Amino acid sequence: MSTLLQAALTSALPSLRHQPTGKRIRAVLAGRTVVDSTRALQVWEPRRVVGVWAVPQSDIDADLTPADDNPSGDPAAGQAMPEISERPVLDPSIPFEVHTAEGSAVNLTVGDDSLPGRGFRPADPDLHGYVLLDFAAFDEWWEEDVRNVGHPRDPFHRIDVLPSSRTVCVARDGEVLAESSRPMLLFETMLPTRFYLPKDDVRAELTPTTTTSTCAYKGHASYYAVSVGGKAVPDLAWTYLDPLPEAAAVTGLVCFFDERVDLTLDGVPVTRPVTPWSRR
Repeated sequence: MSTLLQAALTSALPSLRHQPTGKRIRAVLAGRTVVDSTRALQVWEPRRVVGVWAVPQSDIDADLTPADDNPSGDPAAGQAMPEISERPVLDPSIPFEVHTAEGSAVNLTVGDDSLPGRGFRPADPDLHGYVLLDFAAFDEWWEEDVRNVGHPRDPFHRIDVLPSSRTVCVARDGEVLAESSRPMLLFETMLPTRFYLPKDDVRAELTPTTTTSTCAYKGHASYYAVSVGGKAVPDLAWTYLDPLPEAAAVTGLVCFFDERVDLTLDGVPVTRPVTPWSRR
């Protein structure tokens, strides 16, 4: 019997996972290189869909002390992604301090800067001597000499951007917001297909908001409020004005949250996906 590959990949989601990398990994805080390692691992705690960097303690130029408290993981924490897991998954919106593996939290002190609870020593013997590090606690991360933004780049994750002649129609509350027969389709591992449309094919009024987000594979996104029925729906669409090279083909195009609009593809309704963005 054939195995659905995605099911095989996600079957390990409830467990602690790690993967070595051949990359030199560095982290910078206040202009000082605090982490410099050629022995890094990428580590995923149970139910985490995005990994963190872990390095041997000897590769960290900081003082490590036990944290005052060791918060245990909340079994109910996480976001619904039913296509991936029956249980809630811990996406990047769930802070580093929520741990689902056995271990102990540690504070990092760099000069006069204290990073409480920003490290974690897992109890697993295969990870003995390694410290998991909070990506958000540092000013910069580097993979070799390339800046790493958002979070570590998963070696099993990729994006493909393909031009299409299929007709995409985006509506909400019965009002057509955009329609295009020249979309760019962005396929990303474990995520729904995203439809990026030329701005000229968007009928609704778009108003830039102050919201931004960062993707390790696409770069920094800017958001739009979209006028629906004369009212602005905040952050319903986004664009990448200066994306990373892998996503260059979507530069300046507009994408709507499939989770919050009614989308048809060649006249066929597309079911709204359930993702961590469904409730945001």
